[in-house]
Amino acid sequence: MVAPDHSPAIMGVMMLTEQLSAARLQTVRAQLEDHNIDALCISVGADLPYLIGYEAMPLERLTMLVVDQTNKPTLFIPTLEVPRVETMDGVFDVVGWDETIDPIGLVGRRIGDGRRVAMGDTTWARFVIDLLKLRPELELHRSAGIMTPLRAVKSSAEIEALRTAAEAADRVIGQLQNGEVGLVGRTEAQVSDELGHRLLAEGHQVVNFAIVASGPNSASPHHHAGSRVIEPGDVVLCDIGGTFDGYCSDITRCVFAGEPSAEVEEVYAVLYQAQRAAVAIGHEGASCQDVDRAARSIIAEAGYGDQFVHRTGHGIGMEAHEDPYMVEGNADKLVAGHAFSVEPGIYLPGRFGLRLEDIVVAGVDAPDQLNQSDHDMLVVTA
Repeated sequence: MVAPDHSPAIMGVMMLTEQLSAARLQTVRAQLEDHNIDALCISVGADLPYLIGYEAMPLERLTMLVVDQTNKPTLFIPTLEVPRVETMDGVFDVVGWDETIDPIGLVGRRIGDGRRVAMGDTTWARFVIDLLKLRPELELHRSAGIMTPLRAVKSSAEIEALRTAAEAADRVIGQLQNGEVGLVGRTEAQVSDELGHRLLAEGHQVVNFAIVASGPNSASPHHHAGSRVIEPGDVVLCDIGGTFDGYCSDITRCVFAGEPSAEVEEVYAVLYQAQRAAVAIGHEGASCQDVDRAARSIIAEAGYGDQFVHRTGHGIGMEAHEDPYMVEGNADKLVAGHAFSVEPGIYLPGRFGLRLEDIVVAGVDAPDQLNQSDHDMLVVTA
């Protein structure tokens, strides 16, 4: 598996203009008022680059954006990191803090008299605990109530960014399906490495994952590509994804190193039908659990219900996994602009596993399927 490249120079938001940043922050302020929240504090994770175009490195040094209902937002950041910030003077202030300064104190004072604070969901616990020690009267809430509705519904520009990423991943999968990527006689790790490099060659700046699981390893949904040598007759499950100009791709296809058995063909036919049914229902008005049920009911009816061990899908955008999640119990309705994966799987431990995944954007009347790679069961003899 290719290790993710966390270079901050290539992890930024696609074309975040000063005008767009200001508009997103104004929406946040309106949400703060609606939720009776005095301040939003955002640290590491995708919310920060979504709002101001800056991605905080996951350091022991605190980076935090504080947004309240009235004042210009303030980004507190280690002084040595300030040169990495693309400043927008009309949108937010940047305050660098030196090594001898307590940044928690700066944040605590910036919150002022506010008591109800929405804390970024991915903020390190050490900073949350220190802030509560300084300001024990604070009432903390998750930022999800503010940020999730804002980020989950993609704009037309974001959808096109996701489409560009999906098309690039499709090209890599097409190369795999056409036999351009050698399989038999190579290790899973070697194939994973090649798929990752092909993602980069097709325009991705970051490889987030390149799962290659062969033979019995394909029954492990998140198998880490290892030293197993791919053999004739193996199922080879490939789940790849990366970041392309700030937005993610994610696609899974299974190829077969030789003619598949009748049993594999039977299971794949069930999986194919289930995945197509779940994609078809991914439009505005359907619930997230409806998407899950569409796939799961077909798989269960065929007798493989216990072998479908994960949710049907997850949202995707600046993060590979984000809201909304296609899972039983999530009755939230899809709206136009929700982007998510549809990836049912059937896993027979010790034998083989199959998964089929596309990225879909909910439309008003019909789903917009971003991945167009061949969905058929293909034999690759390379």
